[in-house]
Amino acid sequence: MNLNVIAQRRLEVMASEKTIVVVNGSPNAASRTGHLLDRLAEAAARRLKARVERVNLSENKALLTRFSREELSAEEEAVFRRVETADLLIVGAPVYRGSYPGAFKHIFDLVDRDALAGKVVLLSATGGAPLHGLVGEHQFRPLFGFFRAVTVPSFVFATEGEIDAQRVSEGLAERIERAASEAAQLLAATSLQVAAPRPVVVLSA
Repeated sequence: MNLNVIAQRRLEVMASEKTIVVVNGSPNAASRTGHLLDRLAEAAARRLKARVERVNLSENKALLTRFSREELSAEEEAVFRRVETADLLIVGAPVYRGSYPGAFKHIFDLVDRDALAGKVVLLSATGGAPLHGLVGEHQFRPLFGFFRAVTVPSFVFATEGEIDAQRVSEGLAERIERAASEAAQLLAATSLQVAAPRPVVVLSA
C-alpha cells in the first residue's frame, strides 16, 4: 500500500464523526458530578466536533438488579452497546470515603472485558475534600487498566466549592480544558494507529 493511500485513510478516519459517551455514576439526576461531566463533554466535543450521548445512573437504576448481560432487556443492552462502541468515554462519579459508589462499579461489571481495550477514557470525580482526589490513581485508573483502556493523563477532580450549576472556578476550568485537549490528542493518535496498516514481514527459510 503506497503512502498516498495511507494518507487518504488517515484523513478519512480523522474526518469521520466521533461519538463521545458520558457515563455519570451519580445516583442523583442533578449533581455536581453531572455539571462537571457536562463541561468536560462540551470541551471535548468542541475539539473533536463530536456528538455527545449520555448514560446516567439516575435514569438506569434497574441495571443495578441485573447480574449478567443475558438478563438485560433490548433497551438495557443498548445502553452497554453505547458505552462499548464510543470513540471517547468520559466517566465520572461522586467520591465517598475514598471510593466511587458500588453502583458505578456495577455498571462496568457488566461491560465486556475486551470492549474497552485501546479506547480513550477521560476520568473525573467530585468530592467534599481535596484528599478525595487520590481516588483517581487508587480506584479509577486501575479499574480501566483492567479493561486495557487508554486513560487520559489528567484526572479531573472537583470539590464542592469549585463547581455548581452556574459557575466553575478558574482553576477547575483550566483543568477541564487541559484534560479535554489531552483526550482529543490521544484519540487522534489512536485513530491514526488504526488507520495505518502494519507492514507485512516475510521471513525466508
